Amino acid sequence: MSDVLSVVIPMFNEEALAKEAVFKVGEACAHLVETHVVDDYEIVVVDDGSIDTTPCILDDLASSAKRIRVVHHARNRGLGGSLRTAFAHAVGSLVLYMDADLPFDLAEIGNACALLRRENAGVVSAYRRDRTAEGPRRMIYSFVYNCLIRVVFAIRVRDANFAFKLFRRDALDGLRLRSEGSFIDVELLVGVKRCRYPIAQFEVEFFPRTRGVSTLSSMNVILQIIGELISFRLRRAKSQVRVLASARGAV
Repeated sequence: MSDVLSVVIPMFNEEALAKEAVFKVGEACAHLVETHVVDDYEIVVVDDGSIDTTPCILDDLASSAKRIRVVHHARNRGLGGSLRTAFAHAVGSLVLYMDADLPFDLAEIGNACALLRRENAGVVSAYRRDRTAEGPRRMIYSFVYNCLIRVVFAIRVRDANFAFKLFRRDALDGLRLRSEGSFIDVELLVGVKRCRYPIAQFEVEFFPRTRGVSTLSSMNVILQIIGELISFRLRRAKSQVRVLASARGAV
């Protein structure tokens, strides 16, 4: 069966990175086609209401390359909103989500494709080998968050929020995503597990951001993640109660 790879990249005020990111991803994908890892590819970029020159840069790139598609948000919706838009527009049988700051060696995409097929997984979720370059605060936040996710959702992932997740299209299509913010990473993994698809993981070298600004460790983002986590957990609890009540009524 032929595979088309959709690489989805959310961007917000990434004028310093946008052109280089799309160019390098295109090179990596072209190599995957040449080596018969995939049959074709597309790059779907969501401009999440940027107020710098990112929209113009992306439109220029898309006008000169048929495999690049750009979707614009009129306002900033956050990571979750951007990914939901990107997934809705992506047409590939394989869908890779990554960040514009290229946080890993793009050659690892081929390894992820091989692992997805070998394990018949719904998603390959990469984890970072060494995170010390991020600084102690980010490392502590991440450690606590990943421990919390394991306890609350009984899902054994080492790096829930790392922007390197490769999905099978049918696994992704079975999810009903609601998160607008950075909790979308966990919602994706929990959803794949709930649909009984295996989750595969592998280690990659991490390249910390050198340009632009990451907002993931800001207090507003952290509070939004916590709020979405609580809302998601409450929705799941209510759903489980309804299922149990229905089962009892059928007896």
